[in-house]
Amino acid sequence: MTYQEKKSIVSIASAIFIFVVYSAYKYAVYPDGELEPKEMFHYWGSFVLVLTLVSIVAHIVISIVFNIVFRMTTGEKEPKFADELDKLIELKAHRNGFFVFILGFLLAMGSLATDRPIQAMFMILIVSGFASDVTGSVTKLYHYRRGV
Repeated sequence: MTYQEKKSIVSIASAIFIFVVYSAYKYAVYPDGELEPKEMFHYWGSFVLVLTLVSIVAHIVISIVFNIVFRMTTGEKEPKFADELDKLIELKAHRNGFFVFILGFLLAMGSLATDRPIQAMFMILIVSGFASDVTGSVTKLYHYRRGV
């Protein structure tokens, strides 16, 4: 298995782990009863903002730990260059991830247009952000294993 494949697998696992753990934590502290609009926007706004920050920091830390473990176990360094294949795979992964997020965004706006609760819009946006992250990593893994 190549470095890129291992990195994609770690990225998929870390995205799922971060999302599940953070969502479980926020679900446990979800206020009971009917929320006023100000409280509801505060809860969901902080959910999205903190999830974004936690996800970025966790991905950085996991990437550093992965590189250290990879170097210790294989004795190889992270590849310093990206050839045309790596760039093409990266572009396809970004395209697929952006497609999933835009689809989720449109669904979220559709939920507002069909008079669904505001929580539905936030949940759809959060899940589409998570799904786009996983889709990008799965696309990379697929193309590194099967080719372009």
